[in-house]
Amino acid sequence: MNRWISITTLALVCALCAAASGVTVRDVCRIEGQGESILQGLGLVTGLRGTGDSGEDLIVARPLARVLENNGLPVGSLEELGNSKSVALVLVSCVIPREGARVDDRFDITVTVLNSASSLEGGRLYLSPLTGPYPGSPVFAIAEGDVELESLRTPTRGKVRRGARLRQSILPPDIRGEFNLIIEPRYAGQQTARHVAQRIEDEYRLSPEGAFDRESRPIAEAVDDRTVRVRVPDDLADSIAGFIADVMTTEVDPAQMRLPARVMVSRSAGSIVVTGDVEISLVAISHRNLVIRRVEPPPVPNEMNPLITNERVVGIGTRARASERAKLDDLLEAFKALDVPVEDQITIVEMLHKVGRLHADLVAD
Repeated sequence: MNRWISITTLALVCALCAAASGVTVRDVCRIEGQGESILQGLGLVTGLRGTGDSGEDLIVARPLARVLENNGLPVGSLEELGNSKSVALVLVSCVIPREGARVDDRFDITVTVLNSASSLEGGRLYLSPLTGPYPGSPVFAIAEGDVELESLRTPTRGKVRRGARLRQSILPPDIRGEFNLIIEPRYAGQQTARHVAQRIEDEYRLSPEGAFDRESRPIAEAVDDRTVRVRVPDDLADSIAGFIADVMTTEVDPAQMRLPARVMVSRSAGSIVVTGDVEISLVAISHRNLVIRRVEPPPVPNEMNPLITNERVVGIGTRARASERAKLDDLLEAFKALDVPVEDQITIVEMLHKVGRLHADLVAD
């Protein structure tokens, strides 16, 4: 099916304006039923330098003995494995993206120590079957490969790059007649739903197919603040894949969604991300890592001995008029100048949100 095209100058101008944003329906929504899938399994990480589980633990000795037996080296008794510290029992997990996957596709996996192993550094995951999260699920993938630690601070957790190879396809749901678009939580809102529905409707009506569609029923309509229902036109029933592709690549304008300002904080990454001009109301902040230093009476400053005043209390308030609030950016710049650790900055931002002085949605990772 040909890509939808504009047929009027006005529509072309609108399309160019939307293109400048570079945001499509795919960036804002997912098709209902196309969620991520989680595969899981148990495995053994081998090749550890004395940091693995004790071979005396039966929970480790049994699967290790089974691996040896399957490879032609039967173990007389589990006590023979008692001195082993080169193997660790791990939980293996893999996330399959919402678009699904086909046989032989490869994905990263995460391995986590389950027993007493102190480190997975230098280890390699032995062949491990991965199933669905429910009892009786079939084997969807086989995992194996070298383990890379995510952080030296947590040596009991690591990744295997492209370590899972699919043996059975995981496909998205079959679509017939109509389907729902689910707006991602960070974009949720009635205005977003209406805008997405209108953009899909406009693009279809301006396409060659839509120009000859005499049905009065809309192609897309907002159901609630997170759902847009899309109807597959009857004349496109045999080319649903192409129609869905056009819907998902329809361009939208974030400015028309009227999204609220947001502040995103991550303690693990040590970062604060601010969207828009986030404002804060009149507030005074006292913090333990800011030091008071005063000299009484104050000395006469000169070039060699400037007057330095360090305050524990920092006032953040309005500027020229009461209707003008201070910006969060200004506060963060002040923190930076005062060398306040990011961890403490996040704590203060969270407190501002709790007392109602932060005029934005706070998202903590």
